[in-house]
Amino acid sequence: MLAQELINTILPQLQLTDTVSKALQLMSDFKMTHLPVVSEEKYLGMISEDDLLDEENKKIPIEFFQNDFIPASVNSNKHFLDAVTISNQYHTNVIPVVTETNEFVGTIAGQQLLAALGNFSGANEPGAVIVLEMERSNFSISEISRIVESDGAVILHLNITIKPDTSLIQITIHLNKKEISVIIAAFERYEYTISYYSGEQLFENEIDNNYRHLMNYLDI
Repeated sequence: MLAQELINTILPQLQLTDTVSKALQLMSDFKMTHLPVVSEEKYLGMISEDDLLDEENKKIPIEFFQNDFIPASVNSNKHFLDAVTISNQYHTNVIPVVTETNEFVGTIAGQQLLAALGNFSGANEPGAVIVLEMERSNFSISEISRIVESDGAVILHLNITIKPDTSLIQITIHLNKKEISVIIAAFERYEYTISYYSGEQLFENEIDNNYRHLMNYLDI
């Protein structure tokens, strides 16, 4: 999905002649931490709510804050994950979208970005999550896939996170099934370190049921 596909057309932008008071009101109305500033369809940067709140004279125009503008934006033809990076880097819940010639196209809202990220990661699909921890040199996606698929499961999403200041990585696997006892047992058999998992652990319940059935049989 490209950034331009997530543009929210109702979100406002500022002109250099707009006042601090107007900008703060728009930020409050639309629950935005920043607003893009545009001049003759060219994107100039974003102004933050914090910068405007510090100004005592709320009637002065935005052009007096040009040195404080944040040059954060994403190209309309970039993948939406680039917008996620911008949002994290500048701690903003809005991301301006521009063309190759820096023409302002529109704005992506943080909620839309979060929803797209959820769909991308498979978070909306039911299933279990397993988190493995290992040395980077030991990572083998083919082996992990083989273990998962041996129980008839499918990997919906796989994410790799590097642990800072270590040689370790975390592998987060989202599966298409909740009953993962066999898969957990397989990972343990191959000596994988499992730092987290969620799902229905029916295997232990089945052992308990079988045990009770056996005891009842022996009592007959």
